[in-house]
Amino acid sequence: MTTLPASALRWDIFCKVIDNHGDIGVCWRLARQLAGRGQAVRLWVDDASALSWMAPQGCPGVEVHPWTEPLALDDLEPGDVLVEAFGCDIPEAFVALYVQWRAADGRPARWINLEYLSAEDYVERSHGLPSPIMHGPGRGLTRRFFYPGFTPRTGGLLREPDLLQRQARFDRAAWLARHGIPLQPGTRQVSLFCYEPAALPALLAQLAGQPVQLLVTAGRAAAAVQACARPAGLALHFLPYLTQDDYDHLLWACDLNFVRGEDSLVRALWAGKPLVWHIYPQHDDAHHAKLEAWLDWLEAPASLRAFHHTWNGVDTGPLPVPELEAWSAKAIQARQLLLAERDLLVQLLEFVAHVHR
Repeated sequence: MTTLPASALRWDIFCKVIDNHGDIGVCWRLARQLAGRGQAVRLWVDDASALSWMAPQGCPGVEVHPWTEPLALDDLEPGDVLVEAFGCDIPEAFVALYVQWRAADGRPARWINLEYLSAEDYVERSHGLPSPIMHGPGRGLTRRFFYPGFTPRTGGLLREPDLLQRQARFDRAAWLARHGIPLQPGTRQVSLFCYEPAALPALLAQLAGQPVQLLVTAGRAAAAVQACARPAGLALHFLPYLTQDDYDHLLWACDLNFVRGEDSLVRALWAGKPLVWHIYPQHDDAHHAKLEAWLDWLEAPASLRAFHHTWNGVDTGPLPVPELEAWSAKAIQARQLLLAERDLLVQLLEFVAHVHR
């Protein structure tokens, strides 16, 4: 790594890919923003293939390393901060080397467990709590939990310093035209990024015949749509894989955004447009409580709550008709509330600065 300013830190972020758009998406945004603040970052990931389209140009200050077994640790100096994304368990060989280096240079050990995003009550209670390491090469160190969240008593959300300025400069018509989508008067644009919701055929039928262009993201969403019987009168546009910046542009260009997982939810909130969240499904239905907590935080109108319940399989009722005016007002209100809070990176840098062991 290059020589850094005295105040900068070196970060090792570990990520195991479960959903190749979500986990790696969050970790790449974090790495990129850290580098933008003059930090040096190594991102250790077991499957970096999504970065070929998500971030094809890479980022100065960020190195991507394969997380293999065993790790290639020859002549490697660990960084100042370990980030264990989503409880992925940093390899013991790396922890041992980290302990050795910190003992040699006298710097404090900083070990952060970056957790999943949730609006549930436990997040405020758990954010910042220590977790002493009792076994293995890290014994005696303390790992600390860092919870992203929607309230001031959490770690906040990732947000670039120039986000609002970029939004203000965005040319919606030009972006749509570059993707072969003419901006027609009276036509709404709807983006679709989802898993395989049982209510997808109902959505396609609902949109058919309306002045709507459905912009379908590549991957599982496109495959799910293609597996459905396509109703007549539905204007479909299948998009290529988009970079993270271009995915933001898609959200800004649309009048309604269907998003999934964690990273795209945050980006849709910053877009300030009506949104529907397809939460990552868990086999024990634990995601239902997580969804309900988020809807409560959002103070979702009854129609938006009912739509989410059907879209996420909480119930099997008919898919409600979107009430975009009410949903839009709620989206703008939520964004204003979040903009008044400190972003995740600012809080994480302050948090790490106060960790002494």
